[in-house]
Amino acid sequence: MKPLSVFIIEDEPLIASTIETALKKHRYYICGEADNANDALKDIYNLAPDLVLVDIQLEGYKTGIDVAIKLDELDIPYLYLTSQTDPKTILEIKQTQPLGYIAKPFTEAGLISSIEVAWNNYRKISQDYLLFSSNNQTHKVKQSQILYLKAFDNYCYIVTNTNKYLVPKTLKHLEKQINKELFVKTHRSYIVNITKITSLELQHVILTNIKIPLSQANKSKIKQLLKL
Repeated sequence: MKPLSVFIIEDEPLIASTIETALKKHRYYICGEADNANDALKDIYNLAPDLVLVDIQLEGYKTGIDVAIKLDELDIPYLYLTSQTDPKTILEIKQTQPLGYIAKPFTEAGLISSIEVAWNNYRKISQDYLLFSSNNQTHKVKQSQILYLKAFDNYCYIVTNTNKYLVPKTLKHLEKQINKELFVKTHRSYIVNITKITSLELQHVILTNIKIPLSQANKSKIKQLLKL
């Protein structure tokens, strides 16, 4: 199984080294490190880690919370490293969506257990639900309730029986987040919930009374999936 890739953002070298040693000991892969927000974001864009550990208090005028806001936009999960509990910091943290917090000082056992519990919970939610932003609101929709996803330039529509959300992400980006056993691509611009398909036509799949384009390249694959 591929090890979890972790990016560490910590401006205290001793703490950063302690974290790296502990994670490597438990077979995590450290894909990168940074001690400030600007370098961290530049590297994260290129490395696309599975998980980021973010110290709230960083060198420079940008804090870990500034990094977290960008990570939320990129849909990259993260945990805060913090010894900050003042009211102003807590208020700022509430504007972000971390998987959790690792309080300093921490033990190796505490660090590893915090990461494992947070990641396990995240995996469960990501398999059952799709988290996304639309109209400045964060939504959590059960994947089984989604009918289809449709590309729209650099945006994407997520359609359920009751709602149609316009999401500021590409179809390719969202394709990485959905349950591969539940969804299938019918056309370069459409991904459909397999369980919602009621019939096939020559150039369309039918979802009750909705027609979705079907490309010739995807037809045989979908026929096979429906048989299974």
